[in-house]
Amino acid sequence: MSAKIKLKTNKACSKRFKKTSGGKFIAKQGGVKHLNSAMNSKSKRRLGKHKVLRDMNARRLNELLPYS
Repeated sequence: MSAKIKLKTNKACSKRFKKTSGGKFIAKQGGVKHLNSAMNSKSKRRLGKHKVLRDMNARRLNELLPYS
């Protein structure tokens, strides 16, 4: 009798990405921490929002985060 193989979750990805109820993945934008004095307010405000990732990245993230 073969045992069912449990998949491991990639912990680095689980801290950076979340799955939405529709099955898409979201992540925080980069470039927020420092060197923002030259940016205008609109650019900084836009960086605060989460970013929806493309489908080609979602395929890979489904493998890394099997139980999300």
